[in-house]
Amino acid sequence: MIPVNEPLLNGNEKKYLNECIDTGWISSEGPFVKKLEDQFATKNNRAYGVSVCNGTAALEIAVEALGITKGDEVIMPTFTIISCASAIVKMGAKPVLVDSDLQTWNMDVSQIEAKITPKTKAIMVVHIYGLPVDMDAIIDIAKRHNLKIIEDAAEAHGQTYKGKACGSFGDISVFSFYPNKLITTGEGGMVLTNDEKLAERCKSLRNLCFSSKRFVHEELGWNMRMTNLQAALGVAQLERWDEFIGIKRKMGRLYTSLLKDEKKISIPVEKTTYAENMYWVFGVISEDKNVTAEMLMKKLAEKEIGTRPFFYPMHLQPVFKKMGLFVGESYPNAEKMYKNGFYLPSGLALTEVQIQEVAKILKSVLN
Repeated sequence: MIPVNEPLLNGNEKKYLNECIDTGWISSEGPFVKKLEDQFATKNNRAYGVSVCNGTAALEIAVEALGITKGDEVIMPTFTIISCASAIVKMGAKPVLVDSDLQTWNMDVSQIEAKITPKTKAIMVVHIYGLPVDMDAIIDIAKRHNLKIIEDAAEAHGQTYKGKACGSFGDISVFSFYPNKLITTGEGGMVLTNDEKLAERCKSLRNLCFSSKRFVHEELGWNMRMTNLQAALGVAQLERWDEFIGIKRKMGRLYTSLLKDEKKISIPVEKTTYAENMYWVFGVISEDKNVTAEMLMKKLAEKEIGTRPFFYPMHLQPVFKKMGLFVGESYPNAEKMYKNGFYLPSGLALTEVQIQEVAKILKSVLN
């Protein structure tokens, strides 16, 4: 079986975890937490890092910290993970959706301005699968309409936009450290910002909103702290940042060379005018109207090739339909991408031999 993802954990992970155990620092009070926050913020050209227990927590804290509340609207892509929309909905606000660009798979920025109303408070940018969103256009719109930018860079560790780190553009930016991310802590996430007050707000929200007097609370927060054990993993991973970026891009180039002549599928764009693809995952989209992603994934599974489907669009999610959201809305590009798209094994531990085997089997399945 070639798994869809396998992380690389053969650096200093065991050494740092043993240090946590030997010293007894296993909770969120341990020294690796601050070390990871500082180092990750520096890597992404940010002043402040606030670690949390997962990427979803990072999104929820970011939305709350910006003061987005009942009646507000946040513009976001329909093609993304549900955490993005649920963070907005849980605050009583409304997600306002835009479709995807079929070339980059990111949100279609040309649709944003038409969705702005007096209730719009922010744009949630999500960098999808390896290429960044066109941030110049986003920043221009946000400035002209006085909107905040929430930047979800969970899938963009190490990616840049015109040479500047993804995760450095938003008023507040968020990352996930799930095992399939470039840097993993098992479960974990990070909020980054250059605003000191915003950072302090995020720290309070992740820690039950303790006041200066312990166990006295003026408002409700969450327990979303990261443990020292998780942070130790992250620090070890961060030491291999450049190496991991190189592995991802090498993987993408090899898949591309092996699959670029297949007419029955679309593969990721290698680069745009503002970025070279990071290939967080290597996705493919069936261009045969009679062949869906589900059909291809089933055949690949029979050949012991792990895959994952593309995101199920927000406007189709049953939970949001029950809430009366997105009634009558249609986003054809996102719908096509979900129906026909999936990604191949893309983990850091994937070997060249495995990539060649995956490509060979995919070609046989297609033909």
